Amino acid sequence: MGFFGVSKREAWQQFCSETHAKYIDLGFWSGHRVEFAFQNWLIVLDTYTVSNGKTSTTYTRIRAPFINKSEFNFRIYKKGLFSELVKMLGGQDIEVGDSELDDNFIIRGNEEEYIKKLFSNELIKQLIIAQPRIDLQIKDDEGFFGKHFPDGADELYFSVVGVIKDIDLLKKLFDLFGEVLMTLTEMGVISDEAPEITL
Repeated sequence: MGFFGVSKREAWQQFCSETHAKYIDLGFWSGHRVEFAFQNWLIVLDTYTVSNGKTSTTYTRIRAPFINKSEFNFRIYKKGLFSELVKMLGGQDIEVGDSELDDNFIIRGNEEEYIKKLFSNELIKQLIIAQPRIDLQIKDDEGFFGKHFPDGADELYFSVVGVIKDIDLLKKLFDLFGEVLMTLTEMGVISDEAPEITL
């Protein structure tokens, strides 16, 4: 343990020792990450850094590629100072009929029926509420500088500012990914086949 507490490496290795996840050291330039095989999906935890000129910001992210059978997408994140401004500019959030979610989170997507069904899952709701910060969405690829996925392939994607070293929060995030993937499969939205994507 370092002067400022447990390091990311120590925390993530401890997380792996308490789960079936694998800690992978990619070398000095590429850092390290955690991989967790859940049924036919691979859930990957790592960090990335964005430079803003004089400063840089590090993010924790979790990704899980899958085959999207319906082009369904959603995004959920906590309400903040700019939530009402976004609404005024034309952003439309979906209410799912649960006051804890509707009062505290912004939920958007392209299929209101699917979204309401997904977030009626009590375990998904509790795992989302357990996170002090959350931005969870389906992405069709990772943008100009990231991975481009083949047609029909998307990823479940989580990202927040900072490095998450709280093992309990990490366990809940991996549980959340597994429950969302399973629920979407049961709904017929995504396939349980393994996508041919290497992150």
